[in-house]
Amino acid sequence: MVKYVLVTGGVLSGLGKGIIASSIGRIMKEMGLIVTAIKIDPYINIDAGTMSPFEHGEVYVLDDGGEVDLDLGNYERFMDITLERDNNLTTGKVYKSVIDKERKGEYLGKTVQVVPHICDEIQDWIERVAKRVPHNFDSEIDAKEVDVCVIELGGTVGDIESMPFIEAMRQFQFRAGRDNFCEIMVSLVPVVSVVGEQKTKPTQQCVSTIRALGLSPDVIVCRSENPLSDSTKLKLSNFCHVPPQNVIGLHNVSNIYTVPLLLSQQNVHGIILEKLRLADRVPRPLEGSLLTKWKRVSDRHNAIYTTNQYSEIRIAVVGKYTDMSDSYFSVSKSLLHASLSVGAKLKIVWVEATDLEDPESVLFDAENIKKFSSDSPSPASTPNATSPLQDQQEKHARGWHSVKNAHGILVPGGFGSRGLTGKILAAKYARENNVPYLGICLGMQVSVIEFARNVLGWNDANSEEFNPKAEKQVVVFMPEIDKGNMGGTMRLGRRTTIFKNMDCKIAKLYGNKNRVDERHRHRYEVNPQLIEHFEKHGFEFVGQDETGLRQEVIEIKNHVYYVAVQYHPEFTSRPTKPSPPFVGLMLAAAKMNAEHYMMQRARSMDNLFSNDV
Repeated sequence: MVKYVLVTGGVLSGLGKGIIASSIGRIMKEMGLIVTAIKIDPYINIDAGTMSPFEHGEVYVLDDGGEVDLDLGNYERFMDITLERDNNLTTGKVYKSVIDKERKGEYLGKTVQVVPHICDEIQDWIERVAKRVPHNFDSEIDAKEVDVCVIELGGTVGDIESMPFIEAMRQFQFRAGRDNFCEIMVSLVPVVSVVGEQKTKPTQQCVSTIRALGLSPDVIVCRSENPLSDSTKLKLSNFCHVPPQNVIGLHNVSNIYTVPLLLSQQNVHGIILEKLRLADRVPRPLEGSLLTKWKRVSDRHNAIYTTNQYSEIRIAVVGKYTDMSDSYFSVSKSLLHASLSVGAKLKIVWVEATDLEDPESVLFDAENIKKFSSDSPSPASTPNATSPLQDQQEKHARGWHSVKNAHGILVPGGFGSRGLTGKILAAKYARENNVPYLGICLGMQVSVIEFARNVLGWNDANSEEFNPKAEKQVVVFMPEIDKGNMGGTMRLGRRTTIFKNMDCKIAKLYGNKNRVDERHRHRYEVNPQLIEHFEKHGFEFVGQDETGLRQEVIEIKNHVYYVAVQYHPEFTSRPTKPSPPFVGLMLAAAKMNAEHYMMQRARSMDNLFSNDV
């Protein structure tokens, strides 16, 4: 029988419920238990696929093509498992399922209501998905059933959109059985600077709210700036109806990989095992040695980022959503994984692609015109104010300074024409100046357009996405893609790439494999009819799909590292198994010997986290 751990949040959002849920799953897995995870998002969207990165952060893509919340990326990275689209439950999915059943007459004429029908659908969904055993990359156990399902309820307790899910969970604790259900509340313990005292009232209020709704937390994880004092724990215990040892302090730490270690030090696993009566099913107790690899990652991070022993490597990420770093969450984590692996202190320099373009053209571009509308205060009415053109010129100078002072350049995926010219200029600069370059999805298509224009002499070369009337369509719409509907209609999920040239850099980084599986999310592809024109000039398409027609990887000859991929390698990177394209970028940027790195990797992955790498 599956045991359930529900993680809810109070006071405010952004406290790190996803990291805490992931850490709990990691700890359970370290003890030999089979763990899965479900993220509940109360928004009405069916999935995250059509949501703007500015609204919701990145869209994380799963093996089965599911476009989901970025917290599922945390689950996969921490627990080293592969989840499915159904592991992300939204209000939209629930209501769609219920309405579809109503249209088919499955409710036999009954009035369809939130209680019981919506709540029953939520419970049925959770129960069904929780039984699916995820693929475990590093498990030695041939799992036949799941032991623990960690459920994270997004948002904050008290949000109106969360109410059906709270009610469903209230009912579910009885369906599952109290010995099979453990609730963990994540809350905030702030310090008012004038007083200097850790304040417990916000946590008391949110616990009171959720208890009034029928759920009573078994464990309270308190986020705070500094370690939680014993007096604060005792006060929370008295007012929140939990034993003092069940009040867990989680203060700000230097890196997220410390979180499982902090939780295990406070015996969170023991509390959960006792509540769920799981002790007799644990193949191995959690001892210091079991979290050794995880501790090694944390220690490695601290050694690199809190000392002056390692060189700083600046990677310029040129994109169009750089105002919100969560838009490229997996990209930044993959760069971090690679930096830990090669032993370099990563500094990501976010560069807005439009800042690399001509300031005047940016200022009067149709997509940017609202920024400088007549509603904005004029320079004349604001003392010491600069004009919009002056502002853009300053951004232009700062953007190019960042690019020219970077050790490597990365152009990530994206959609739409805004910033396209800036990305092309970044790819051109990397190619002409022998600067390490990694292009991902659109970043690969950008490199194709740039090469076509500036080397092949096709001045109007473009993508069908941006200019359907261009004479040289070097990037075209894939014929099988639905042009009418936006949601879930791209080439999505895990696909195979075959290397046609095993002497290329990227194949060597993958361990000399002749084929790899990576995740995709795109509607457009390189025009296969024009490939030979590029390859005559050293622009090699070294990886293709199984048909040999769809181009997946490009490299430029005689360049220190110019690699671009159609897939999204960031979605399969793990802290102890960094993504090869990112490792290649970091090695080239740090001017390290790739062959030496690969030899050590072949001997033992653990060597990559020793201090002498």
